[in-house]
Amino acid sequence: MSDSEVFIGSIDQGTTSTRFIIYDRLARAVGSHQVEFTQFYPQAGWVEHDPMEIVESVRICMARALDKATANGHNVDSGLKAIGITNQRETTVVWSKSTGLPLYNAIVWMDARTSSICRKLEKELPGGRTHFVESCGLPISTYFSALKLLWLLDNVEGLNEAVKKGDAIFGTIDTWLIWNLTGGVENGLHVTDISNASRTMLMNLKTLEWDKSTLDTLGISAKMLPKIISNSEIIGNIAKGWPITGIPISGCLGDQHAAMVGQSCRKGEAKSTYGTGAFILLNTGEEVIKSNHGLLSTVAYKLGPKAPVNYALEGSIAIAGAAVQWLRDSLGIISSASEIEELASKVSSTGGVYFVPAFNGLFAPWWRDDARGICIGITRFTNKSHIARAVLESMCFQVKDVLDSMHKDAEAKSDKTEFLLRVDGGATVNNLLMQIQADLLGSSVVRPADIETTALGAAYAAGLAVGVYTEDEIFASGEKLKQATIFKPVLEEELRKKKADSWCRAVSRSFDLADLSL
Repeated sequence: MSDSEVFIGSIDQGTTSTRFIIYDRLARAVGSHQVEFTQFYPQAGWVEHDPMEIVESVRICMARALDKATANGHNVDSGLKAIGITNQRETTVVWSKSTGLPLYNAIVWMDARTSSICRKLEKELPGGRTHFVESCGLPISTYFSALKLLWLLDNVEGLNEAVKKGDAIFGTIDTWLIWNLTGGVENGLHVTDISNASRTMLMNLKTLEWDKSTLDTLGISAKMLPKIISNSEIIGNIAKGWPITGIPISGCLGDQHAAMVGQSCRKGEAKSTYGTGAFILLNTGEEVIKSNHGLLSTVAYKLGPKAPVNYALEGSIAIAGAAVQWLRDSLGIISSASEIEELASKVSSTGGVYFVPAFNGLFAPWWRDDARGICIGITRFTNKSHIARAVLESMCFQVKDVLDSMHKDAEAKSDKTEFLLRVDGGATVNNLLMQIQADLLGSSVVRPADIETTALGAAYAAGLAVGVYTEDEIFASGEKLKQATIFKPVLEEELRKKKADSWCRAVSRSFDLADLSL
């Protein structure tokens, strides 16, 4: 069978949409389909999804992508070897094993309703906000799944009783999808991969198992939790009733970890994914590096049950592309996300305007859930082009903040660590955004030929498990870089420093605004 007749499917379940992409062995997409789903905002700072809608979106995407691939002349039915899954991390679901129905909407990763739970734990636990960092690498924050699960246990009627009976189970979106894909109430598999587990606050980074001490402290039953597996192994086959049946699911990674694989990031290499949020990860190899500058220690990937674990330092930014969506959907300044580049290009600077998109607080490296969005420096001269450019700059400033912290942490370990910022995600098609990023960093930004590296990383992991790919092929980054677009900085160093100082002043003014009267 030729390379063009061997296929890997990739489910890419994001914060606002689901995609299913079919790749041939040469990593060329031969068919794909995308479906947007609803985001619910029940209260200020709350964000939810309907888990059943997400499952249905996967079903639709599978069927349509298969149809498109077949229409393009590809015999996917006989050549499909495996399916990989990548998903929005930290988003939390609890459901009934007996009915298969969610017991509440999925609480999305950016949801901030657990801030009071965080404050309570910080006061009660001897280690305060960093009480669990030693075991899981994460601070107490609204971001992570464990806090969302605590809220559900406190607020969903009958949930605690269902847990005692063994009927209520927990998972992030990867777990929810795998359970449904492998049979659901008919013996669906209750598993999660190591990268998603590392984002719950409940997994010990060194033992790679659920941490009993943490579970006891938080009062979470281990019976609710899925089995932890590696990122690349045969998990189970897709059950009857799906557009594809009998095909093994053999790859699973949280979206940012999948992008690291898709970007071929080995030790010492960093990538930034620009989506709804922005996420910068630096592969630190087989060593957990504790950050002293506001970053998270996390798993990068483990490509097989017996493969070594690669760890990472991560800086997570809650609002990146979501700020562009806000300009479009809430303010009506643009009618489509792609229009922002043209609008922002009409001016050469923001005219002194700075926008801090702390809609639900700020993540790394600030970790201020009391922050709220602000736009400052507005004068009578300011127009919508200045605002649009300030929104783009806000994304780039946040990435710079994280990379500055990474430099400090990495230099504490080694002066020889090389930072190469590889970028991916939908927003990177914006050339102005990428040039602004290079200018504010003062270093080059490398955009690969294929910017959808998240879906590709899941396909690589799935293909590796079934023998379609080797690790050498996946990490052959030299050829990929030859096809990349490189953005080089042109901004003068003095102006770059002044802008960075002004950004930090703007950020400081976003603090302590969560209790502003409605």
